[in-house]
Amino acid sequence: MNVTEAVKSRRSVRAFTDRQIDLETIRRVMDTARWAPSGCNYQPWEATILTGAPLAELRGILAEAPMGQAEYDWTAPGTEKAYKERLNAVSKGMFGAMGIARDDAEGRQKAMMRNRESWDSPALLLCYFPRLMKEAQWSDTGMWLQTVALLLREEGLDCCFQEFMALYATPIRDFLGLDHERTMLFCGMAIGYRQEDAPVNTYDRERVPLEEQVTFLGWD
Repeated sequence: MNVTEAVKSRRSVRAFTDRQIDLETIRRVMDTARWAPSGCNYQPWEATILTGAPLAELRGILAEAPMGQAEYDWTAPGTEKAYKERLNAVSKGMFGAMGIARDDAEGRQKAMMRNRESWDSPALLLCYFPRLMKEAQWSDTGMWLQTVALLLREEGLDCCFQEFMALYATPIRDFLGLDHERTMLFCGMAIGYRQEDAPVNTYDRERVPLEEQVTFLGWD
């Protein structure tokens, strides 16, 4: 698989097979991802990857834990019409693929809470970093996560980024033994092999035209 194929075939997968991931494969992905771009070579990202009994234990804890308040805001762009429309479009596609009507508030809430189980993915990556990291280092962490996602595709694996996990930062930090004062929990990443025929994995996604986002200067 070349880079273009990996980019175009990557998507947020929310239905996984029960096929397990061997340690050699995930170590190979993470070892290669170390070469992601990093301003000043800070390499701010840190992670724990769980499978098997530890993952099952954490999911049990999250099922009983109260939802907290995220320590950062991912909703702010929704205050502008263009960004709100993009959110609505992907929500329509995702919930529609699951057969959940727009006015089915209970069904939507139940579907969202499946995030706590990472949709039964066989592995879960939890990404965190020291709180002293600022905007530039958050950007570097995002580039690392994207690098991981593309390398997973090269291995035939898929993932789904889960900022939702930030709502459970306290019990997750407790479970991992992380210092609450020092450590920011950024996100989760469900990892596994996709169910190819699952509607939630196949609905059409939209991207804005290139001309709306990129300007080219100096070419005739």
